[in-house]
Amino acid sequence: MVAHTGSASKALAPGLRIGWLVVPPEWSGSVLAAKEAADLGGPVLEQLAFAELIAGGGYDRHLRAARREHRRRRDALLDALTRHLPRARVTGIAAGLHLVVELPPGTDDRRIAEDAARAGIAPIALSTLRLDAPGPPGLVLGYARDSPSVLHAAVFTLAGVLRLD
Repeated sequence: MVAHTGSASKALAPGLRIGWLVVPPEWSGSVLAAKEAADLGGPVLEQLAFAELIAGGGYDRHLRAARREHRRRRDALLDALTRHLPRARVTGIAAGLHLVVELPPGTDDRRIAEDAARAGIAPIALSTLRLDAPGPPGLVLGYARDSPSVLHAAVFTLAGVLRLD
């Protein structure tokens, strides 16, 4: 059996707390009971407003515009990485609103992230996201919020931090 889930958090706003769950009929009773026990239901006014946004086509228009903007920002980040860190191995390009810059084996990605934070940027050390499995060191770079010019400046700063090693 399969349950389908979704959320408007990334597309609209995390604070909206609107999501959906489509379950097989035989699960509906227990899912409804669990939802009621967890929080007595969701925000009715926000759900109605979101339903109107969907029915009127506004949500689709917003998603198309957001995808264009996120692609523009991702492309700017990739361009900056190509310019300022040309030997960087970049992965995760097609996934979400971030990508990963792998660092050479033995690099302390936590220290690099701390140095970058002191320089005014905030990459996430890839090693902090692992539970047990070893893997290459790296930095997770998000691009959902910043303009292309800010992303270029951040990568320029990051390149300076990496040269300090």
